[in-house]
Amino acid sequence: MSVWAEGAHPERNPAPGHIVPGHGWQGQPPKEICIVMLSAIGDAVHVLPVATALKRAWPKTRITWVIQPVPWLMVRDHPAIDDFIIFRRRRGLRAWVGFRELMREMRGRQFDLLIGLQVYFKAGLITALTPARVKLGFDRMRARDAQWLFTNERIPARGQRHVQDQYLEFLDYLGVDPHPADWGLTFSDDERRLQTEYFDQLERPVCAVVVGTSKLEKNWNAKGYARVLEAIEREHGLQPVIVGGPSPVERAIADEILEETAAHVIDELGDDLRRLMWIVAGSALVISPDTGPLHIARALGTPCVSLFGYTNPKRSGPWQAYEDLVVDGYAEYPGEEYPIMPAYRSGMSRIGVDDVLEKVALAMERYVTL
Repeated sequence: MSVWAEGAHPERNPAPGHIVPGHGWQGQPPKEICIVMLSAIGDAVHVLPVATALKRAWPKTRITWVIQPVPWLMVRDHPAIDDFIIFRRRRGLRAWVGFRELMREMRGRQFDLLIGLQVYFKAGLITALTPARVKLGFDRMRARDAQWLFTNERIPARGQRHVQDQYLEFLDYLGVDPHPADWGLTFSDDERRLQTEYFDQLERPVCAVVVGTSKLEKNWNAKGYARVLEAIEREHGLQPVIVGGPSPVERAIADEILEETAAHVIDELGDDLRRLMWIVAGSALVISPDTGPLHIARALGTPCVSLFGYTNPKRSGPWQAYEDLVVDGYAEYPGEEYPIMPAYRSGMSRIGVDDVLEKVALAMERYVTL
């Protein structure tokens, strides 16, 4: 929670607050906060415990989020966020159009605090263009693309940690209690009705399976998925449902799986992110590589078997839950004690069907009640 500066009183001294390192935000709580996190659904999921904690600590503070259109669909009705500024990315020579639109949206606004959670140059430019008195970002070592140049306050250097823990460091710096961690994802009455109708028509509990990501190196192989889908249907009595986005990569992998497998699979690939969310929320189990739906599953409390080989699961895996269900191809040999680091490896080929099924069996034993 916020700490009043010595001698200050919220009614007699409405002066704007400020940060004292080691003591958090001093003085009046900020009236306006801007969060900059543009893209990546998984990273947007990690923003949510930050936003909910800020709103819990400072319920009268207005929170605005600068975000891109796809992750906005996930959080558009989030109770902790009062306003969104949608940044529409353009490519090539038209890239300036998005920034011009952003400047138009920013006209007349003044934020007490900006929290820069994305460490890329584009996010740095948005931070520079945003009118905010305090611009809080990562320390120099963790801020890529010279993003630290665009901030005037930085959290202390702590080295590499899980992405979620790194985001929660901002709360610690502000003197805001992060506990309990709350993602706050909710569904409308219409979405709950659609979810109920969908699952009522199925004879078996669902295992939602994510088969592709935007990063080819994160993807597993179609033949492996085909065997896993057969086993979860035959041995565990689950209904395999392929979920994900509309990208050509995902469509190609899904088509190969459907041609290869003998399982009775429901194909739910599409461009409706909210539908994907309520399918994941109603599923008994999720199987996924490191991509947005995996982190949505974690936020919704759905048990997830995760496949890691390219990114480090200690840094990017399901945060403080279902860590025992990680299929670890990132380790170059069983039991390798690698550190938390952002380095990439080519480890998805180290994952075998038996490795995945071992974790599925463990999930069924520990977490799934049919």
